[in-house]
Amino acid sequence: MIGRLTGQVAAKQPPEILIDVAGVGYEVQCSLQSCFALGEIGAKASLHTHLIVREDAHLLFGFVTKEERALFRQLIKANGVGPKLALAILSNMTVGQFVQAVHHNDMSTLVKLPGVGKKTAERLLVEMRDKLKDFGADLAVPVLDMAPLTDFEVPASSPKDDALAALLALGYKPAQAESVIKKVAKEGMNSETIIRDALKAML
Repeated sequence: MIGRLTGQVAAKQPPEILIDVAGVGYEVQCSLQSCFALGEIGAKASLHTHLIVREDAHLLFGFVTKEERALFRQLIKANGVGPKLALAILSNMTVGQFVQAVHHNDMSTLVKLPGVGKKTAERLLVEMRDKLKDFGADLAVPVLDMAPLTDFEVPASSPKDDALAALLALGYKPAQAESVIKKVAKEGMNSETIIRDALKAML
């Protein structure tokens, strides 16, 4: 089991990043919350990880905080919630926001998440209530040191294209993602800012 990775961000295409650890590149799926906290190419990165082994693939998921990984592990145990949906939930809400939504039985917020309908929201509220009863989340996100990395080249792409790819990977429908990006994107904005504003606009 791979429980933690420490290295440098070699490539970044939310929600996937490539971390270089002593010359070995690990492809890691991250929530957008963790992606935003990691910094740019060359940034020092340390992620708490969760490995899912399937017949056709080994999938590695990474989180900046232990609390986010703990919530991810609880989510994938819920009926009808796989790793992709769990990652989408954590990309749209912080750990604290999700815990608060469950504690306040806030279905209206949950049904706005991609892939979460009324039935799934109801199941989440019921199944997660007891699991998160004493869930203490440390919401502080550490600031990671920057370090130079020149061994990797990142293909050029527009911020809008990167933002669209990230939203599609999280389960948003193409028409919905394109529409909200067109509405929020402005000249000079980077992909992460576009993604943040797009997510806010859809919740």
